[in-house]
Amino acid sequence: MGLLAEVSGHLGSIGYGLAAIGPGIGVGIIFGQGVQAIARQPEAYGLLRQNMLLGFVFTEALALIGLVAPFIYNNL
Repeated sequence: MGLLAEVSGHLGSIGYGLAAIGPGIGVGIIFGQGVQAIARQPEAYGLLRQNMLLGFVFTEALALIGLVAPFIYNNL
């Protein structure tokens, strides 16, 4: 319990660091599976690339929400 009492600083940054793990894994899965799909069906490159980028944008939006949320809730 003594270690918990010694943590100081902005805990929002620690929370964001933990929250960034999920989108990081998600982006890796999106592009890994996208490359496999393109390797299997090269003629569907345009559609697969579009879907990969769309998934990337939504995943990164979650990371940005995680970055902004501690600042919003800190000021309320």
